[in-house]
Amino acid sequence: MSDMIEPDAKDWTWVLERACPVCSLDVSSLDVHRVPTLLRQNAASWSRLLGGPLEEVRLRTHPDRWSVLEYSCHVRDVFGLFDQRLALMLTMDDPLFANWDQDETALAERYDQQDPMQVSVQLATAAETLARSFESVDPPQWDRSGRRSDGAVFTVTTFARYFIHDPLHHLFDVGERPSL
Repeated sequence: MSDMIEPDAKDWTWVLERACPVCSLDVSSLDVHRVPTLLRQNAASWSRLLGGPLEEVRLRTHPDRWSVLEYSCHVRDVFGLFDQRLALMLTMDDPLFANWDQDETALAERYDQQDPMQVSVQLATAAETLARSFESVDPPQWDRSGRRSDGAVFTVTTFARYFIHDPLHHLFDVGERPSL
């Protein structure tokens, strides 16, 4: 990648308590049964954005933000990661999630050099897989828990709300106006 972006070390779990001051989304009371629909809509937005001219898709329009392509790769990988974590929460008692360094992954996987059309297909597939996983959650399973190594604890309900903020917020990062 040509220009390094300062790694994001913020703990975004506060989005479970209040609206995001950057993108204005408030997921704190979101009906989690809407997450699959929001996921599919989000994937469609990224697909549309990835269909633009290659030079625009790869362009970083702000020095502190990734390009549409880089964010799309990140979102695709977040969809896959959260599907794995959801599966752990549904099959294990209080699993501890492995750490994931999104910035290290972006560099190692060369997000900036990936093929936008392949990313679009992969992102849509990952979104559909995760949407179906959320649709398969039975009512008592929404209270199952999982945790990160930093001590953050989630139920499947808070996990879904925390998760959906990320791909919606990243639409805002590339100039879109996401909504719930």
